[in-house]
Order: sequence, then C-alpha cells, then structure tokens
Amino acid sequence: MISAPPPRTDTVLVVDDTPESLRFLTDTLETAQISVLIATSGDAALELLDHVTPDLILMDAVMPGLDGFETTRAIKQMPKGAPVPIIFMTGLTESEHVVHALEAGGVDYVRKPIVVEELLARVRVHMANARQTQDSQFALDATGRNLVSVGQDGRLSWSTPGADRLMDFLEPGWTRGDGQLPQILRTQAQRLAQDEQPAGATAKVEGNGGDTIELIVIGRPRPDEVLIRLNHLDPQADIGRLQSHFGLTQREAEVLLWISYGKPNRVISEILVISPRTVNKHLEQIFEKLGVETRAAAAAFAVRVIAH
Repeated sequence: MISAPPPRTDTVLVVDDTPESLRFLTDTLETAQISVLIATSGDAALELLDHVTPDLILMDAVMPGLDGFETTRAIKQMPKGAPVPIIFMTGLTESEHVVHALEAGGVDYVRKPIVVEELLARVRVHMANARQTQDSQFALDATGRNLVSVGQDGRLSWSTPGADRLMDFLEPGWTRGDGQLPQILRTQAQRLAQDEQPAGATAKVEGNGGDTIELIVIGRPRPDEVLIRLNHLDPQADIGRLQSHFGLTQREAEVLLWISYGKPNRVISEILVISPRTVNKHLEQIFEKLGVETRAAAAAFAVRVIAH
C-alpha cells in the first residue's frame, strides 16, 4: 500500500533581532501549525533566502545594520524573493513609517504589542492571496506566451519566463530584478500603460537585427497596470521552424504563424492576400496535422515551437 505524502506545511520567515519577540512569534506560529524560520538581522535574512523561499515573511521594521525597510527592498530585487508577501511588525505609530513600509514592498503591517488573532488572520490571508497569484502566473507561464505586466510609471511588475528570455535577448545582461523593461521596449510600453489603450492596441519597435517586436495590450488587471504580450516578429525564421516541426506546407505555416501572433482570420487574409475562406481551409489542414481541435490549441503548439 502506498502511503499518501504528508500535507504541505506553510512556512514563515521571522526577521527580528529581539529574543523575546522571536520566542513569542515562533510559539504563536507553530501552535497554528505553521513552520518557522528565523533570521536575527537583515543580512541573515538575505543569506537564508539564497537557499530557501518561505511562503511569507514577518519583518521587524527597526533593526541594527540593515533595517526592515532596506532588507525588504533588497528582497524584492531577488527573483525568488519578489513574490513573497512581507508583513511589517512595528511599534512605531507615525503614519509616515507605515507608508515607508508599504513603499519598500510590504503588503501589510501589524503593530506591537501584537494581537495573536489579528496576526494569524493577516498571515493566512496574505499567504492565500500570494498562492492564488502564483498559480495564475504559473498558468500563464505554461502557455509559453511572452507576457509582461507594467505599471503606469513604466516599471515591470512581473513577466513570464518566455518574456524574460526575449528581453535578455534584446538587452544582454538584463534581469527581472532591475524592475525595468529593456530600454528598447520602455517608451512604447509606458505609452500603452499611460494612454489607457484598450485591449488589442499595439505598438512596434525595431530590433537590433532587423526583426520587429510587437507590443499588444491584453488587458488591465488593475487601473494602474497593463498586461502586454510581446511578439518577436521574425516571420521567415518562424515559418521555417513551423514547417519543419509539423510537416506543414509553406502557406499552412504562414497561417499558423500569424495565428500564434494573435491575429484574427480577417487580418491574416489581408496579410497573406488570400480570402478568409481560404484561411479557414488552411486551418482545417493545420488542425488535422497538429491533432488539435481549436485555434487556441494550435496557437499554443506554435508558440512552444517558436519559443525554442
């Protein structure tokens, strides 16, 4: 008989330099069936995060050396640390310190002396929210799409692995930790974010090798943020990949390519100078050769081939 794997345990990293606080928080969290990691300084927290990623961090605001604000900013520059929610613990009452905590990257704060029920409620809510966000991003990552989320100030909120690879290609040495898009994309992305362009709005920039990068607005998950798909348009090279991989004719590969770029049949017919009915006939052949039944599935197959 095969035994079921043990249930997953939530893990919280507590960053605090006070032994009494560490003891109280450890007892409180472990009583609630939450595993606890401890760091007694900002430097120790950063070193620990090189090896393990907790579900949430409880951060003391005032510590010697790197304080909680500086430590949080450093964590948010780490690829693994950026998605982890950070709740500040502070005895400070001035509102500017609360603002400072949130600006540094914290999602919430609790005041000392800490009320156990309030702390546990906030911990559970923020861990659940973070997990839901990560699940959604994983689903997008799995499609192979090059997606980025950009604020109105042009700063990068998150991106899929495919988009990361493309941006590193456009600007060698670029990393997500920079918090910025590559310079070649920044102006157009910021314009799309600020002008409140509707879904489907596009902009194009010329790459260094004569290729084209197309930016397409997918939607606005929040009023101050826009979701953009990046299409690396190198039609001839991509058509060759699709032909070879799927055994398509030249025209079938061209139709599949433009489907993968997100173009509707009407636009594809204009690009290829063929009728919409002919586009549909090619689609039928493409579906049969790929063993799929929908346009979305065909596009997903194509995106994976082109991305690699």
